[in-house]
Amino acid sequence: MKRKTLALLVAVATMVSMAGCGSSSAGNAAADTPADTSQSTDSAGKKWIIATDTSFKPFEYTDDNGDFVGIDVDILAAVAADQGFDYELNSLGWDASIAACQAGQADGMIAGASITDERKSSGWIFSDGYYDANQSMAVEASSDIKGFEDLNGEAVAVKTGTMSASYAEELSGKYGFTVTYFEDSPTMYQAVVGGQVAACFDDTPIMASNIKDTGIAMKILDGTGNDPAAYGFAVFNADNQQLVDMFNAGLANIKANGTYDEILNKYLGD
Repeated sequence: MKRKTLALLVAVATMVSMAGCGSSSAGNAAADTPADTSQSTDSAGKKWIIATDTSFKPFEYTDDNGDFVGIDVDILAAVAADQGFDYELNSLGWDASIAACQAGQADGMIAGASITDERKSSGWIFSDGYYDANQSMAVEASSDIKGFEDLNGEAVAVKTGTMSASYAEELSGKYGFTVTYFEDSPTMYQAVVGGQVAACFDDTPIMASNIKDTGIAMKILDGTGNDPAAYGFAVFNADNQQLVDMFNAGLANIKANGTYDEILNKYLGD
């Protein structure tokens, strides 16, 4: 698997220019670059720096008004309001978000990150799960491919460093296909509809949302999904455990008062 070095990712995280990064919580607008999180050591007055992905609809994406929105964005805003903490949301992309957290340039990450034992063992510290999702395979809408058995000798697309990439890698030897890596889902989808690859693997709700909202000529194949895993908010430094604890407490409260269901219905409802 192609891997970028941590140094390169940190450079990306610090150089990338933010597109519209609004949130549904007033006063939590994102800055162009990750802020210095060492400015405040008092947790009561601290502004927490949270990294996220750039294009992971319906969990985080830019709407027609240029505002950064999505399930993750709204859940974070609701949790912060419930717990009374301040934060800044930086839209960096998947790899760069991880690198920023590992380098201490961000305190936490919310980006549709599946909670796995492998990630925990490599230093991820997760919150309670806030959404269960699985990964599956999609093909171009007119494709004759019906399942994994039809992929022998073909190339399939995945997004680097994701659960869908791991899922495809596990299947590639058995079914005789090669794996091609992309940095984001939209580019990957265009490779599918353009015929550069035969199929792609991604989180099922992400593909379903894109097909529904954009009309992209793709279809998700029945019977290709794996077992669901929960998405979690994550930190990479035990000193930020308080942030995880606040997220868990706030998540429990917004589930109890109905806010959580309202957020899901906003983005996933018919």
